[in-house]
Amino acid sequence: MTASPAAPVPSEKGAEVGRRIGVGLMYGLWRPRVLGAWRVPATGPVIYAVNHAHNIDGPMVMGVAPRPTHFLIKKEAFVGPLGRFLTGIGQLKVDRHSTDRAAIGQALGVLADGGVLGIFPEGTRGEGDFASLRAGLAYFAVRSGAPIVPVAVLGSTDRPGRLIKALPPLRSRVDVVFGDPFDAGDGSGRRTRKALDEATERIQKQLTAHLENARRLTGR
Repeated sequence: MTASPAAPVPSEKGAEVGRRIGVGLMYGLWRPRVLGAWRVPATGPVIYAVNHAHNIDGPMVMGVAPRPTHFLIKKEAFVGPLGRFLTGIGQLKVDRHSTDRAAIGQALGVLADGGVLGIFPEGTRGEGDFASLRAGLAYFAVRSGAPIVPVAVLGSTDRPGRLIKALPPLRSRVDVVFGDPFDAGDGSGRRTRKALDEATERIQKQLTAHLENARRLTGR
């Protein structure tokens, strides 16, 4: 994959506005409990690797994270007013079904500028257990050298009281657990397909271990 040098880097000020909006919405509709936010490096490039079981995972992390976040979001969400809003708050549109060089360039630009990139490494909403990772996370981590911070979002979707499928019941507790940052690469600087495959295996082990620890910690 090669990045597009002409891709504009999204606004960090916009992402900060999105963070403030997210804080109001998430604390207004649910009861977030944030654990381990102090583990997020205060400066420099960071990649959040977030499990994806609920439709609110992205907005939840965006709202409660200690730094403004630029999430890679499927292009299907960028429709009409919502699309303009997402762009305005610094989020990145990505085509999940092709090599989206514009999105790649924007994401690498965020990290080159010392920003925070948010990724759902499973690619789409599912069980949220990090069981199947795509290679994109490894590519961005190895290419940029940015540390990965695992993030587990844990809420109940099997209880009564849900107004919308795949959302935790309103006013229920949602736990967001940040883990220790780690490097995906092996220190060699290699970016070959084999190196990325090996990095993906290392990442999966780290993310799975973090999720297990988060579940023990929160009783989920």
